[in-house]
Amino acid sequence: MTRIITLRVNGKSYENEVSPRLLLVHYLRDVLGLTGTHIACDTSQCGACTVMFNGESVKSCTMLAVQADGGEVKTVEGLATNGKLHPLQQGFWEKHGLQCGFCTPGMLMSSLNLLQRNPDPTPDEIRHALEGNLCRCTGYQNIVAAVQWAAQEMKAKPAAGVAE
Repeated sequence: MTRIITLRVNGKSYENEVSPRLLLVHYLRDVLGLTGTHIACDTSQCGACTVMFNGESVKSCTMLAVQADGGEVKTVEGLATNGKLHPLQQGFWEKHGLQCGFCTPGMLMSSLNLLQRNPDPTPDEIRHALEGNLCRCTGYQNIVAAVQWAAQEMKAKPAAGVAE
């Protein structure tokens, strides 16, 4: 039996009929066509599927779409505004925080969650916040530098920051 869900994704309202067993990650990718949220491990280990749900980062491979009913989701596609990169995205570019890019959407969303709670994190706090996100390419040094860069930009230009 299917169920109708309504939710806001990246500021836009959606209403869809879904299977009660459909994972949020598959809803985002297959129903809405938002493929920036990646599927990797399907076991909540890698963090590639991380999105924001009601203001908190969640691994969308462990949440059912019906659990999101009535909520608000932000995906990596929702970070940029009017074609301008979010400071986190720009930081990953400026500080070479990505190589293959597969983990980047989850890293960005987890970092966004961190900066919403702590606008001036230490390198250790950044590493702790990203513990649930795996990267096989970068060694994390440049990712930490990218988050620090974004934090500084967001402090200098609050309109570009986390309250979006």
